[in-house]
Formats: sequence, C-alpha cells, structure tokens
Amino acid sequence: VSLVTLTLTEGEIDRDMDSAASAKKTKFLKQGKVVIVLHGRYAGRKAVIVKNFDAGANKRRFGHCLVVGIDRYPRKIVKSMGPKKVAKRSKIKPFIRVLNYNHVMPTRYALDAELKGVVNQDVINNPTARTKARTKSKKVLEERFATLLKSGKSKWFFQKLRF
Repeated sequence: VSLVTLTLTEGEIDRDMDSAASAKKTKFLKQGKVVIVLHGRYAGRKAVIVKNFDAGANKRRFGHCLVVGIDRYPRKIVKSMGPKKVAKRSKIKPFIRVLNYNHVMPTRYALDAELKGVVNQDVINNPTARTKARTKSKKVLEERFATLLKSGKSKWFFQKLRF
C-alpha cells in the first residue's frame, strides 16, 4: 500500500481561504445605503447608493456603485424664518458619480428616496442626460428634506459632515 502525500503551496492555501471567505461575505453596500465619499472632488460629502456592481462591469473591473450625493447642503433653518426664506435656504446641489467601493465609507443610515427611476447607468456617459438626472434628483432630495423639516425627524443626511 502506497501512501500519497498532498502538499499545498502558500498561494493555493490563500486562494482556498479567499474563496471560502467570499462565500461567507454579506453584502452591506446595498441600494439606499448612505455612504461618505473618501476620495476625490466630493471627499467628505454624503451620498446614497442608487445601484451597486459587486463583480464589476466592462470598463470598471472592480466593485463599484452609482451614487447620488449632496455637493451643497441646505442651510440652517429656524422657526422665526418666513416661508420664502425657508424655501431659499432649503436648496440642495446634488452630484451623480460612479465610485469604487474602496473610496466610500458606509454608515448605519439608509435613505428611502426614489432615486432609482431618476438615475441609471446610461446617465453617466451622456452629459445632457446627466444634467437632467441631476435636476430630477435635486427635486427628489429637496422634497425629502421638506418632509423631514415638517416631521422634525433625523436630518443627519442633509447636514454637513462636521469633523
């Protein structure tokens, strides 16, 4: 009877462990999750994931997501302000971006705004469609902010990140 020995190299062991770890991974970067942008022009800004691509796509072969975020936040509003002033201070400037997963930090918050119908993957490549999508997303975010003002609930997403 011959005894067959099987030896694995370190690279093979690492690959086996990686495949086992990837099978157990839970997806926490889902649609509606609020993230903080870490790199680039919009670093420090809050954004909402509209669509995520875990396996990557044709041009981007890494995990990435399509986000809509706030470039210019609404200003502080107090009770003594009139409706005109409140409307003027409630303006939001959004941005639409495709970001690498390594360049976003997830938060525990989620935003249930209907941005999926407004923004899609085709918008990124077409400049005119992007501007239209930005104006539509601006309207959606401003409406969401107005409802939060009336209800008095958490306005964390619509406040500047202080650090």
